Amino acid sequence: MPVGAVAPITGKMRKRLILDLSVALGGGTACGYAFWYGYHLPSTQRRDDFYAKLQASQQANKE
Repeated sequence: MPVGAVAPITGKMRKRLILDLSVALGGGTACGYAFWYGYHLPSTQRRDDFYAKLQASQQANKE
């Protein structure tokens, strides 16, 4: 078997590393946005609405 018949492996590790990092950073960013806008902000809005309603009812009871 001639030596030149085997394809060189050079550069595959670097390409794979770049792909892995790109997928990890892209996926992490997407999941972060999904958590922030899909869960955190709506729950914070519900909490703020609850306390605003509670404060309004307490002000109404004082008067």
